[in-house]
Amino acid sequence: MPAHRASPTAGVLLVGGALALSAALSARHTPAPFHPRTYAYYKRLEKPGFTPPDYAFAVWGPLWALLGISGYRLWRARPGRARTRALGHWFGAQGLNVLWLWLGFTRRDRGAMALEAGLAIANAAELARQADKVDRPAAILSLPYLAWIGFAGLLSEELWRLNRDRR
Repeated sequence: MPAHRASPTAGVLLVGGALALSAALSARHTPAPFHPRTYAYYKRLEKPGFTPPDYAFAVWGPLWALLGISGYRLWRARPGRARTRALGHWFGAQGLNVLWLWLGFTRRDRGAMALEAGLAIANAAELARQADKVDRPAAILSLPYLAWIGFAGLLSEELWRLNRDRR
């Protein structure tokens, strides 16, 4: 192992741990299939015509796998300011995923959810940009997440717009 590279074991533990924590916390706030009351609330909301079917949300599994590989590649890259920034955005994405679900489906504040989605989109775009300075494959692996978060942002805005008077 070259001296400038971070420990692969630490990378697996850190990246895998962050993903597992993000997934576990997200599961507490996600509409389906984990919490029937949250799912019932989600089903009552008026939704835009482009809302995907419930099974489409299973895309999170592959997205997290791609993000995991991306984060691991960033962890293993040569230390430096660009790597630190890219990893900061990568870890930030994990927290923003949880916050989005909590705001929208546990707290039921779709306005805050829509605003947070904008922040998540900006963070995901910056993750891809910073990752590209460090490791091109890591940046490419983050692009499906950016696309999905962009779509989730649009969906968030529409859920807020269509359901302003609902709690």
